[in-house]
Amino acid sequence: MTGPRTSGKKRANGVESRQRILDAAVAIAGERGYDGTSIAAVSARCGLPASSIYWHFRDKDDLIAAVIERSFETWLAAVELPGEEAGTPLDRAVIMAANVAKSLVNEPDFLRLGLMLALERRPEEPRSRTVFFQVRHIARQRIEEVVRFVLPQLDDAAVRFLTTYAIAGADGLFVQREFNGDSVDLVEMFQFHARLVYETGLRMAAESTR
Repeated sequence: MTGPRTSGKKRANGVESRQRILDAAVAIAGERGYDGTSIAAVSARCGLPASSIYWHFRDKDDLIAAVIERSFETWLAAVELPGEEAGTPLDRAVIMAANVAKSLVNEPDFLRLGLMLALERRPEEPRSRTVFFQVRHIARQRIEEVVRFVLPQLDDAAVRFLTTYAIAGADGLFVQREFNGDSVDLVEMFQFHARLVYETGLRMAAESTR
């Protein structure tokens, strides 16, 4: 008969195995991309048999989707506007931008893998690509909420426009860091980008009242 302690140990081992598999998948996908990632390669990297991987994930696509989801959860936690004690709306936006950049430096997988998948066209849509677009939609909603709060004078169309601009700029900065490595200070760049977005929003609001 399996006791509570045994069951708890099995669950803990299952969680640990899942994390090992995801960590290995991140490393392989970062080196070889989606097509170069295989269950066999992940098995060799994490030291677990393929049967263990298939116990947690249906196939490679399901595994890559899980990698994106795990990394996105870390990123999303950083997209929180600090409280009023952090200063002006601009100060708070800049702090949030720095936190987002730090999260992307520490957990770049969802954006790195997602952008690669987003730019590919396949006869059959991978689930991981669908998952990336879903989490991007959530990200966009969160950023729209921040823009609307920080710049309440903007109408909905202006908020959507500015959000698109902010996300596109952030994507570009991330890609530059992927190209050039640590020579690109992503935190500093995101802070600068936040200031530009905020100033642009103020100009848009002023022009709309003329």
